[in-house]
Amino acid sequence: MPEYAFVARSIDGKTTRGSITADSRNEAISELRQRSLYPLTIRDAQASRRSGLDWLQQHKVSAEVLAAHLSQLADLLENGVALLEALDVLARESTHARMAKTFGEIKALVAEGVAFEDALARFPTQFPAMCISIVKAGSEGGFLEDALRRVAEYLELQAELKGRITSAMAYPAFLLVAGFLVTLFLMLFIVPRFQQLFDRLEDSGAGLPLITQILLTTRLIILEQGWLILLALGGIAFGAQQAASSDWGKALIDRWVLKLPVLGEIVRQGAVSRFCRILGTLLKNGVPMLRALEISSRSTGNQLLEQAVTNSAKSVSSGESLSKPLGTSGLIPPSTMAMIRIAEESNTLDRVLLKIADSIDKKIQRQLDILVRMIEPIMLLLIAAAVLFILLGLLLPVYDMSDAIG
Repeated sequence: MPEYAFVARSIDGKTTRGSITADSRNEAISELRQRSLYPLTIRDAQASRRSGLDWLQQHKVSAEVLAAHLSQLADLLENGVALLEALDVLARESTHARMAKTFGEIKALVAEGVAFEDALARFPTQFPAMCISIVKAGSEGGFLEDALRRVAEYLELQAELKGRITSAMAYPAFLLVAGFLVTLFLMLFIVPRFQQLFDRLEDSGAGLPLITQILLTTRLIILEQGWLILLALGGIAFGAQQAASSDWGKALIDRWVLKLPVLGEIVRQGAVSRFCRILGTLLKNGVPMLRALEISSRSTGNQLLEQAVTNSAKSVSSGESLSKPLGTSGLIPPSTMAMIRIAEESNTLDRVLLKIADSIDKKIQRQLDILVRMIEPIMLLLIAAAVLFILLGLLLPVYDMSDAIG
């Protein structure tokens, strides 16, 4: 039966707020009048709650914040605090406003009889499918605290790796921006100071060196058609984004990225690491193999590997081993496939997959260090080349004039 929230006024003029259960809005109004209450506003409470849920679902939180809250929830449950009370503590004590509201809504849903994992599923942008599946397995198997702890550990590891990548690429990105700004400053403010000299050289019939002509033409294009260039780049970026959101576009980009030198190998290793870690975590926490493969396939971030895992799930459902279809994809290194094959035979797949993920993450970190060391001198060379190009374009006419006068 629907529940309606109302604001009504009594006979003595006092305003009353509350909720009432009725088959329809008209019946709710009739019942309020029988209580000598005259409704000012009346609305569907469930619809209001759903709109609040929809607003919360549109906002993501960082992996660090989610990991911290799940760890705190695991601590409360391990110390004997009931689930509803633990959720209430998180809702009241959380310093993160969005998560506080989220756990308040989850507590309300659980209090109404909704299963904890189903309540988490109402917030898919904040709680990933992997998290919900492990929590469901923990609830059904009686190890909810351990399941929450493992999800938190996984999120912390992923956040740490992401932080390493971000910090590693920070300096090259700074060099790129600095080089662009320096070049733009020289083109827009320094080159015009030599314009009178260039005009005299052209009037005298001596002409300008080729590099100076290219420099002036480039500056003219930037000034007169810069907005068109920006518009075209924006259109290309928008088209690329739209293409990347389609299945064929994702497959094309994933295939192209894997062919890049150095970076392609890092991307491939990262996809394999995510697959191994999530699959190992799910299996370790009691999630069935087919369901674990379904979830881990979506977490790879690469459609080619996702398709290979999906094909493996089909083979597993027909009684074959996991390693055979994965090995034929060619995306997973032979050494990794050998470890997975042996782990299947010894029934230690969950532990071996987590060890593989740890090993790959360490290898990725070493490869990133090498990549950054390569990028830094390349960026410096590009900046130096751009500055040298501008200086040559400015100084060659001066040299030619001096030579002519001499």
